[in-house]
Amino acid sequence: MKKKVAILFGGQSTEHEVSRVSASSVLRNIDSSKYDVYPIGITKDGKWFEYTGSIENIENGDWEKDEFYKNPNGQEILFNREVDVVFPVLHGLYGEDGTVQGLCKLLGLPCVGPGVMSSAVCMDKVYTKYVLENFEIKQAEYVVVNAFEYSKEKEKLIEKIEKELNYDVFIKPSNSGSSVGISKAHNRKELEQGLENALKYDRKILVEKAINAREVEVAVLGNDEPMAAIPGEIIPANEFYDYEAKYSNAESKLLIPANLSEEKLEFIKNEAIKIYKILDCAGLSRVDFLIDKDTKEVYLNEINTIPGFTKISMYPKMWQASGKGYSELISELIEFAIERNNI
Repeated sequence: MKKKVAILFGGQSTEHEVSRVSASSVLRNIDSSKYDVYPIGITKDGKWFEYTGSIENIENGDWEKDEFYKNPNGQEILFNREVDVVFPVLHGLYGEDGTVQGLCKLLGLPCVGPGVMSSAVCMDKVYTKYVLENFEIKQAEYVVVNAFEYSKEKEKLIEKIEKELNYDVFIKPSNSGSSVGISKAHNRKELEQGLENALKYDRKILVEKAINAREVEVAVLGNDEPMAAIPGEIIPANEFYDYEAKYSNAESKLLIPANLSEEKLEFIKNEAIKIYKILDCAGLSRVDFLIDKDTKEVYLNEINTIPGFTKISMYPKMWQASGKGYSELISELIEFAIERNNI
């Protein structure tokens, strides 16, 4: 008997469009001989609909106008437990941050990916740092900026950043993905502009010392005995791998495997699994590293608990290079969710 799987897409985050493209890839590649699929779209204003129309309309956004195939029972499918598993292809807030994971836990439904705690911690870049500092995971030096403090003591905070980190620095909303709201500052003017922009996306901002680094990513899969795929390397078209470089600029390149020695590749894979376990991840995560071009030191950049699943995304590409096809990967993720829910 086929298992019934709800694929959640869209959502209320700044990554709504990316989510639709990721979900379209999942829908095209899920094994229909094993699973009955229930696509559930969430609009930017938080309305849930079951959508039974074309995958192309999900990808381009026209599904919201397609009234004939759009049913306002999206939430009921979950609440009435009409499905066996939930696969949230929701990047960013209100999907990757523990909120949907908590809903599924309340309903007793298996959910693909990490649970409430690990999803919330990994989504919050500041708290990821706080936790991993206790395990001596190497990370870039940083300063945390709070919106309230910034409004009261702007000059003092900027002076603190300049004194502790100097330039160049990266400015990141603590809870955001796909590099939305992230900028690089080379001077005070750019720092102020970057902070003002980042504060549009979050009340808590992470300012990190910039490392002259290569960007290497590792796809991790599994529950209690996770496996790591062959690491890949990003060659960004822009100064860093921002939103435009990720999704619009064809000049960005993905190298799989990363151009590193076998010893270094193995070290990075082991480090990714170690971090995955510390943060109690499950199902999947993509662990991103920075390798200092001068010292060759390896620094953690961030962890993505629902990484991109588009046709150009690194997570499925790294597994494909490791011998695991897209459809097989999706099936394993669903089975890992069921396994974890039964423990």
